[in-house]
Amino acid sequence: MKKTIFQLAALTLAMIYSQQATAGVPVIKNNGDAKYSIQTGDITMTIDSNGGKILSLKYKDTESISQLRFPESFGSTFWTSPQKEWYWPPIPEYDKQPYTVEEKGTSLVMKSKVSPRLHFSIMKEFSVDSKDDAIVINYTITNEGDAARKVAPWEITRVQNDNGLIFFDADVNKITPAGLMDFKAEFGAVWYQTDVTNENRKINADGKGWLAYFNNGLVLVKKFQDLDTTQPAPDEAEIQVYVNRGKAHIELESQGAYTELEPGKSLTWTVRWYLIPFDGPATPSKALLKKVKKLVK
Repeated sequence: MKKTIFQLAALTLAMIYSQQATAGVPVIKNNGDAKYSIQTGDITMTIDSNGGKILSLKYKDTESISQLRFPESFGSTFWTSPQKEWYWPPIPEYDKQPYTVEEKGTSLVMKSKVSPRLHFSIMKEFSVDSKDDAIVINYTITNEGDAARKVAPWEITRVQNDNGLIFFDADVNKITPAGLMDFKAEFGAVWYQTDVTNENRKINADGKGWLAYFNNGLVLVKKFQDLDTTQPAPDEAEIQVYVNRGKAHIELESQGAYTELEPGKSLTWTVRWYLIPFDGPATPSKALLKKVKKLVK
């Protein structure tokens, strides 16, 4: 009898979560083992408080980001830019060490430790916009040091290199280095059908505030601040695409404006994540671009 009661209670709780998500009310859950999820409609994002790293983004039961388990090959992370200030490996306080976690109403807030090397702390606030089933991430960088520092925000999302299609709004002739990846200009956007080589490749582009990836019937769309060519950090760009050698993973990268922060001051940069179904092949099309443009207008 007790087992039946517990089963009914679990079923009732699951039904409540489902009804809340369907109604456009965000559902935030502590999944244990330092992992949390936030859900709106059919979209669920799972975040590990170790590194504040996004581990999963699903539409119903279909995954959209890389689930590889090699280091630096899965999920979505956040770094400070320019990279030349720290080079490699990623700053552990931002990328791997535990973040504090707090639920603030309908938001999930995670905050890093201060890096003794860079003197910044990072806060990530996850919430939803139920009007269009967007997951909204506010990234805040705070100067915790005693001198002014310049910095830019930088989001890195890894997807599987599996016959996907990357596209965004840019001048194909200004993607650098020229010819490194086979970007084509069609229908008012630039498109890259993922391929495989034995070398690592990375391009920079001046976009228009959005970046999309289509694969396995799902379109991942990210919307962020549109920068002009003077605003990114030195040797960086608004949009970057990194393709790892072999058929491993691809990084979809976007950056915000390079900003000087006085001691104690902060900058906040917002990225809106969408994950929508699309019935069609992974090839450039007016219909696919139109569907994305409705979200990022």
